[in-house]
Amino acid sequence: MALVLYDLAGADERRRFSPYCWRIHLALKQKGLEFQTRPWRITEKDVIAASGGTTVPVLEDDGRMVSDSWKIAEYLDAQYPDRPALFAGAAAWQHARLTKHWVEATLFPLLMRMIAKDIHDRIHEKDKAYFRASREKRLGKTLEAYVADRDAAREQFQQALTPLRRLATEQPFVCGATAGHADHIVFGAFQWARCASSYPMLKDEDAVAAWRERMLDLFGGYARGFPAG
Repeated sequence: MALVLYDLAGADERRRFSPYCWRIHLALKQKGLEFQTRPWRITEKDVIAASGGTTVPVLEDDGRMVSDSWKIAEYLDAQYPDRPALFAGAAAWQHARLTKHWVEATLFPLLMRMIAKDIHDRIHEKDKAYFRASREKRLGKTLEAYVADRDAAREQFQQALTPLRRLATEQPFVCGATAGHADHIVFGAFQWARCASSYPMLKDEDAVAAWRERMLDLFGGYARGFPAG
């Protein structure tokens, strides 16, 4: 039985924009595992109830359901040790863990200030009321007001990328000569923005943009095959 990845989808089910799900897309590709994706919408909590969670990604493997992107990555290494490792030792695990915290604490809030309204506009109609109400409660303002200064947020985003930019001038990937799970984690943030919004995040000459292109080229251009903008 093929692995099944429950994956957040927009109104167009081909549009997949969850940064957490993208970590697992690439993890599965790196492991060389065959898998299917199942489009999931925010209000379809019942569909993944057996996982014990309420959000995706959820991975179904021969009847077993695993939720949370980090736990899924650990599960894949434990369950398929004969395949390329996502965490090749304790140092790689710690490197990826630090990267996860940096992305979620620093990049995600800035990206939301740029793309929150675009996400709303691209999700399924049945999800829009829930998305707006839940996010506006969390943000303390309307989606429109929250993204009103997104040009300023982009400037802060550019500054926050300085460590990644410097690294990208020294080596092809966050993990060195080849991409690893820390790359998947960072790329998830960029693919979230790319698939949910047409707002330009990077200048073409930016070393981070070159790194993103290398990530898009992986696995025969796999990530390019999904609707963007």
